[in-house]
Amino acid sequence: MTLTETTENRPRDAEAPEEALPARAERGRHPSIVLLVLAVGGFAIGTTEFAAMSLLPAFAPELGIDAPTASHVISAYALGVVVGAPLIAVLAARFARRTLLVTLMLLFAAGNALSALAPDYGWMLAFRFIAGLPHGAYFGVASLVAASLVPRERRTQAVSRVILGLSVATMVGVPLANGIGQAVGWRWSFALVAALATLTAILVQLFAPLGQPVQGASALRELGALKRGQVWLTLMTGAVGFGGLFSVYTYLASTLLEVTQSSPSAIPAVLAVFGLGLTAGTFVCAWAGDRALMPAIGFTLLWSAGALALYPVSTGNLWTMVAAAFLIGSGGGLSSLLQARLMDVAEEAQTMAAALNHSAFNTANALGPWLAGLALAAGFGLPATGLVGMGLALSGFAIWAVSYLLDRRNAAPRP
Repeated sequence: MTLTETTENRPRDAEAPEEALPARAERGRHPSIVLLVLAVGGFAIGTTEFAAMSLLPAFAPELGIDAPTASHVISAYALGVVVGAPLIAVLAARFARRTLLVTLMLLFAAGNALSALAPDYGWMLAFRFIAGLPHGAYFGVASLVAASLVPRERRTQAVSRVILGLSVATMVGVPLANGIGQAVGWRWSFALVAALATLTAILVQLFAPLGQPVQGASALRELGALKRGQVWLTLMTGAVGFGGLFSVYTYLASTLLEVTQSSPSAIPAVLAVFGLGLTAGTFVCAWAGDRALMPAIGFTLLWSAGALALYPVSTGNLWTMVAAAFLIGSGGGLSSLLQARLMDVAEEAQTMAAALNHSAFNTANALGPWLAGLALAAGFGLPATGLVGMGLALSGFAIWAVSYLLDRRNAAPRP
């Protein structure tokens, strides 16, 4: 299998027959407008997910906790995603997709508004968990809507347009939220996200197609995704392999302040460069994924491992940290690749599988910071978070290799 192969031999999306795809958009709603609207939601989600990490040095003292304890707030949000994605996918199997997307965005807005008002550490944990509940289901359903609007050979690129909102958030939204946090207080950063989520709910109601439930949709059918080994291997690849990025990103602001000895004003700029890398990686990976999906996933994991291996030696200088942030961020294109892979292996349980992809990534969001925190507690220092990340990326590659070999074995002609 090479990077020039086509998608002709992949199984069809059980919910989206190829001949019907271009006609899925409702009359009067251009697919590009719908994709832009869905990306606004991704922007809001990406802003809060990554900004919370960069604001860790700001809210930890006010809540009376140290940095490793504050990272539990990040993990609480991730746990909300892990729990919410499959639960909502099962309970809402028969909901129209537009109705579901609006409801999810309103819940997301409420969770972030409450986070802005959190009086102490315990309430902050609870409110971040609530904010995380709709995250995975929103991206999962929005990705299915996006894929239904375009021909199959452009499916990964359509999905990447939705996820691009998250990528742009790391380049624009996160530095903005961090700057607001430094200027007027971290609570206003969460208030900003609540406002963006409310705006998204309005835009989705106005512009997104209704998206009636697929005929025969049921909770039992969605749970069928959990019976497929390739679904689990794909989810494990994301849960482990993507953890490397989060192990570094969670402590990036602290590393810039304590190791690189940069001023706080440098943090938004470095975060923006990370976002630029993530945006570039999303475009490149989407292009490669529509040509050779599985090789693109494996290459991206190896790229991430290499970038993370360079991180410890880059922390002593601001310019090398900028370069490392870009390279590590570019590995984030893995998200749209795994989303497309799940569409191939989930068969008729598309909603569950698509939502679980973001459960997997937020398992990585919890796993990476937790392992990095253990390394810090053991006295290895902030630069060692890069080595933790490299180990996770290589472990994800090993899981991908098992999945790839099983694909090859199943595709081989039988005697």
